[in-house]
Amino acid sequence: MDTTVTTLGECRYRSPLNLSTRGGDGLGDFVPDTARVRYQVEYGTTMDLPGDVVFEKAGPREKLFFDPAKTRAAIVTCGGICPGINNVIRSAFLEMHFNYGVSEVLGLRYGYAGLNPETAEEPIRLTRDFVDHIHEDGGSVLGTSRGPQPPEVMVKYLADNKIDILICVGGDGTLRGAKSIADEAARQKLPIAVVGVPKTIDNDVMFVQRTFGVSTAMERASQVIDCAHTEAHSVYNGVGLVKVMGREAGFVACLATLANQEVNLTLIPEVPFALEEEYGALEFLRRRLERRHHAVVVVAEGAGQDLLDDAPAGVDKSGNRKLGDIGLFLKHRINEYFDRIGMHVDVKYFDPSYIIRSGRANADDAVFCDQLARNAVHAAMAGKTGVVISAWNGTFMHVPISLATSGKKQVDPEGWLWSSVVAATGQPRRFAPVEAVASVRGEAQLQGNR
Repeated sequence: MDTTVTTLGECRYRSPLNLSTRGGDGLGDFVPDTARVRYQVEYGTTMDLPGDVVFEKAGPREKLFFDPAKTRAAIVTCGGICPGINNVIRSAFLEMHFNYGVSEVLGLRYGYAGLNPETAEEPIRLTRDFVDHIHEDGGSVLGTSRGPQPPEVMVKYLADNKIDILICVGGDGTLRGAKSIADEAARQKLPIAVVGVPKTIDNDVMFVQRTFGVSTAMERASQVIDCAHTEAHSVYNGVGLVKVMGREAGFVACLATLANQEVNLTLIPEVPFALEEEYGALEFLRRRLERRHHAVVVVAEGAGQDLLDDAPAGVDKSGNRKLGDIGLFLKHRINEYFDRIGMHVDVKYFDPSYIIRSGRANADDAVFCDQLARNAVHAAMAGKTGVVISAWNGTFMHVPISLATSGKKQVDPEGWLWSSVVAATGQPRRFAPVEAVASVRGEAQLQGNR
């Protein structure tokens, strides 16, 4: 695993930040380029890695590659919206403008389309007044879009507009686009720093412990689950069914389940499930209703796609596979199943996807966005390129984009998160024949914690 970070060249300019290189002087400290963050903090487990994998630590450098007074920077936001985008824009601008003294910061409009002259809107020149209150709103004040643009076209746009630094805010697709820009700039031997800030409520970026927006999404999803529980609890054999975002990863579903503690069945893409077999999810739901006469089900949007006969083919503009609606499918199958066995059920279906992602960031995400943005600026000013800022084990570090886009991070079916969900809901770890035996032998497991 190559964790080497690319630097544009020799850093010859002293940083204007009021920091020091020694402790005990009452000042904050610069981070030396030799500082490293261990990837694995545990040893003696089944997941031990060969060797000691380390990443370059993020933070302000004493020497810079760019002369701040002669530097022009730009920020672009891509993909779906997410709580905290405006916080990142604001903090990145404030760090560059006030602390480094960067001469000009542009806001590129509507994603990577803003780097193609054929589609680009006029960029916004960011100012203190412009960013003053943007963190109080959700969405992106710069606009966003999905889909790539030709890297040679985007690099030419950056060169023609004398943009030295590009901060790319987005998820997996955005980071792939950022890598293509960094690679093309390197091919043309252009000193342009490209740094990514990881944004997605799916939390599926590799080597990034947490992306911004996840905390807010978990909180808002939990509030919707509260409503689903109220609806289910208020009628005989009520079922509150909630679909949340999560194409390939069930982090929001799992975290909201644990935050809420009223969920009885959680379904995620990482754990395939059967429905109507004697060990299936609907049989488990039947037993729950017989005991308590109400239930709450949470399903991630990418779960159970193998059960859908009419799932769409192909991928969207971001390169993600298109999904069928597992929420409506489950609502139909639950009603059909209980009607067939002659058991009354009252299903209330909630699909809060866009409500969850379109609001402003909560306090936890707001703090996190500020830290990510400022570390992105520190990296760019020091000439780091082709990197994404990652929070890992309480420390910020530089991850080469090639590693961050090498796959999709997912919930580990054998890890602590899924084990906690199983413990909280009382559901089997997996709806498969082997679990049927275990659930029959251990009825206590099916009771859950209520």
